[in-house]
Amino acid sequence: MAEGRVVKKIKDPTFDELKKWYLDLPQTKNKKSYERDVFSVRTLSRFFSEKHVSNITIGQVEAYRLLRLDEPSRKDRKTRPATVNREVACLRYMLNLAEQEGKIEAVPFRGLKPLKEHNVRDRVLSHEEFERLVSLCHPHTARIVAMAYYTGMRKGEILRLQWDRIDMKNGFIRFKPEDTKSDEGRTIPLHPEIMEMLRFMPHDISGWVFTLTGKPISDIQHSFRAACERAGIKDFVFHDLRHTAINNWRLQGHDYFKIMAASGHKTMSVFKRYNTVSEEELRGLVLTEEDHK
Repeated sequence: MAEGRVVKKIKDPTFDELKKWYLDLPQTKNKKSYERDVFSVRTLSRFFSEKHVSNITIGQVEAYRLLRLDEPSRKDRKTRPATVNREVACLRYMLNLAEQEGKIEAVPFRGLKPLKEHNVRDRVLSHEEFERLVSLCHPHTARIVAMAYYTGMRKGEILRLQWDRIDMKNGFIRFKPEDTKSDEGRTIPLHPEIMEMLRFMPHDISGWVFTLTGKPISDIQHSFRAACERAGIKDFVFHDLRHTAINNWRLQGHDYFKIMAASGHKTMSVFKRYNTVSEEELRGLVLTEEDHK
């Protein structure tokens, strides 16, 4: 070794050191999925805590996935592959970022394919079920449920909605790129029921549309689940309201491209997963003219 040469120390932080760095980054805190990242990192910590990053091998990640798939979710069923994929994607993103920033020498595992996901849902809410549900919701939850049912907006988009995005004169919600999951602006038409609801809602000085006791509502999960139980509505999650809105637009005969413009879907393959063809519709393919009379 040449005299005076400085030997570079290999960086090999523990998972715990890296997760603290990652979650404290401004760019992480500004992500729309920050709360999801916090949950994913907390879950990953149960398996990788105190391990040095260089020791996180493909085998260990595969072991983590098998462990998670065998664990019950918060809904008392096995954890879905899509959930595990999001957690591993968060780990991969954190390590890639750490490599770029010189926090680690290299990402210790590469080439791991995501788990196959078989969790496409086809649950839609009938209008009768919707009316029963909102009648049994707390008022602040009922307004959010109605917004999802009639607009197809994602829950995060609804909870972050501000009054300056609502064009009451022309009947549109006008999202800017920073408001959406896809980082692209979009315009959503307002149903007359929603127009009427918004007219009677107070305009909080904070600018947020959906507030409770003067503060923006961060989540309605508990309230929504309790209302579903009171209404006797089973196997239904909040995101199914988006599914229902998109399917209702299709049943009303609207052009797919118009629906995709309002829903924010970029590809037809993803959009089609939100459309459920019922047996009643399929039966219509073989009905005779006499049957239709």
